Amino acid sequence: MVENGIATAWQRLRAQNAWAYGLRITIALGAVMALCWWQGRLPQVIALFLGITVSALAETDDSWRGRTRALLATLLCFALVAFGVEALIRQPLGFVLALVLFTFAFTLLGAVGERYRAIASASVILALYTAISMAPGAHTAQPGAWPVPALLLAGAAWYGLLSVAWCALFPHAPVRQNLATLFEQLGAYLRLKASLFEPVRAVDLERRRMALAQTNGRVVASLNTVKESLFNRLGPKPDPRVDGEMLRHMNLYFIAQDIHERASSSHYRYNEWAQTLFHSDVLYRCQRVLGLQGAACSQLAEALRQRQPFAPHAEGARAMEDLRAAIDYLAAQQQPAWQRALRSLRALVRNLSTLDAQIAAAAHPTGGSKLADPSLFNRRPRTLAEAWARIRAQLHPSAPLLRHALRLSLALGAGFVAMQLTDPVHGWWILLTTLFVCLPTYGATLARVGQRILGTVLGLVAGWALLRLFPGLPAQALITVAVGVLFFVTRTQHYVTATAAITLLVLLCFQQTTGNAYALIWPRMIDTVIGAAIATAAMLLVLPDWQGRRLHLLVAQAIGAHAAYLREIMSQYAEGKDDDLDYRLARRNAHNADAALSTALSQLLLEPRAVRRHARVGMQLLLLSHTLLNYLSALGAHRDKLFQSESHPLATEAAGQAADALEQMAQALKTRQPLPADHGGAAALALELEQRGDALADPFSPLVLVCQQLEPLRGACLQLLAEPE
Repeated sequence: MVENGIATAWQRLRAQNAWAYGLRITIALGAVMALCWWQGRLPQVIALFLGITVSALAETDDSWRGRTRALLATLLCFALVAFGVEALIRQPLGFVLALVLFTFAFTLLGAVGERYRAIASASVILALYTAISMAPGAHTAQPGAWPVPALLLAGAAWYGLLSVAWCALFPHAPVRQNLATLFEQLGAYLRLKASLFEPVRAVDLERRRMALAQTNGRVVASLNTVKESLFNRLGPKPDPRVDGEMLRHMNLYFIAQDIHERASSSHYRYNEWAQTLFHSDVLYRCQRVLGLQGAACSQLAEALRQRQPFAPHAEGARAMEDLRAAIDYLAAQQQPAWQRALRSLRALVRNLSTLDAQIAAAAHPTGGSKLADPSLFNRRPRTLAEAWARIRAQLHPSAPLLRHALRLSLALGAGFVAMQLTDPVHGWWILLTTLFVCLPTYGATLARVGQRILGTVLGLVAGWALLRLFPGLPAQALITVAVGVLFFVTRTQHYVTATAAITLLVLLCFQQTTGNAYALIWPRMIDTVIGAAIATAAMLLVLPDWQGRRLHLLVAQAIGAHAAYLREIMSQYAEGKDDDLDYRLARRNAHNADAALSTALSQLLLEPRAVRRHARVGMQLLLLSHTLLNYLSALGAHRDKLFQSESHPLATEAAGQAADALEQMAQALKTRQPLPADHGGAAALALELEQRGDALADPFSPLVLVCQQLEPLRGACLQLLAEPE
């Protein structure tokens, strides 16, 4: 029993995303601490630990070959920064000018891609770590010691080599974990979608739809993460003869894409169904089927984490049979008021049956799907010219990245001035705090400021207590390694804990090297408050990037992407379903644009009330945009049925006019020009299509809903255009 319990606990530990990360950090920090103790070089621990830290911060998900290339680029940037700081550290004016300039340049380098964004951010952090390590109180230098830049580079190289080896030994583990997260998000989306089918009067559907739109943004982000993780291992020219594990992961990714399209489909206005079928249990049965499918996705996620086989539960199949029986019973009543709802319910059942089949296919995802065209996935620059083009695209005043680069650079410059006025020797924590809490958006910066201050207080209190409880250096060394690991495994999800851990790490390192960590407690607290205040002031005063000022562009992007998606769906009507490059690209762009709008609205609600005047119409536009995307997904999900309908000419004309109307709205919003007059052509065609009411026209019922969505969407766009910027 005990052995089974230990085995189960070990499996659960391995299933956590952070376990491998934590193990690498434990090996890296533990080996350095042991070596310094053995060699009697404890003063060098700080610089080596800081080198490991920045190397780990620069790490991104990659294959071992890609990680090797990234490590070489990282060490080159680190060397330039570290030796540059060493040369300028005693020249305050030269140092602050260099710091401002290379912070600006490195921040703009993030436009090239995620890998370079991580390297650039870590390089700026390394500059401040170099200065801290060379401060008079650090005591890093001793007879026979390496120079501080060499120690930092040695720590960075040691962790980098460990990371490359890990990537080579466990190449598929990150992909599997990312897929598990994706299916977990899909499960949450399906369970939330099920709540829309609850046939209860006075339910706050708007709140639920808003939550659904926000959850959809997380699903889209997970899809993009898995896509990048797969492509990092396939390379720029994927070999169709990939190994079995990679083929399995590729097929799971394609299955997840199909599940997302089916899950995001809407075939009718569910609140109207609730009124029409109030005395029937059919909507509860729909809710049950969707809930079970969400639970199946969550079970698949857990199976991926545990590396166990997945088998869908038979309860889902029984629930689907019960739903079909309920619909057949309602149809047998031959109530005229129910016929339109029943046609939509049958379309929904077809969709749910296909979704069931996709979940079942995930149990054996070893064949069927071929490798996708890499041009769909590979958006990273392949030449220096392409990389420079991405950077150049950010060099205009309205670009958020340029604004952030200027804001962060000037904030660090102001932090350096504040350090010279308060504590020229030990005040580097002012700059570090400013660097870590000054984020691209106001809401994120404000949240990070509060988390940083709280985490620092907790870390200082814990450090004071642990120094009293464990005065011996060996015990402190073990605690130092432990809190270093805690920092890394919590830094993305639990920033308060991570800040407390890194604060405690610094105190313990200084106690190991100088024996006087108590002297750091109050300066660290004061410096953190000063740095946080500078970051907040910079966000308010230096080119503030209020989301309300960009809202019209994000709405235009979403509406334009929806129009392209609609055109691509209708272009396939002659031959039926075909998940080719153009279709998948149009679908992905539509979902990405909708997710970007959702993220911007979330940030807008955190901004000061004075700049939140677009919040109400923005929320309305997000709901309308996401509902429109749901109808488009339903239309796309039934592409295999479209060519069977005799209503093609009418539907094609209605879709064309709807796409034209959407593109006109997008262009008007982008240029902030008046909307052209609407003659209602798409709505009239949709009404004619709806009045046919025959089974052959049924696959186009989502198109009717798309056309009916144009009028409220146009009204919301007019409100946004009427409000001043």
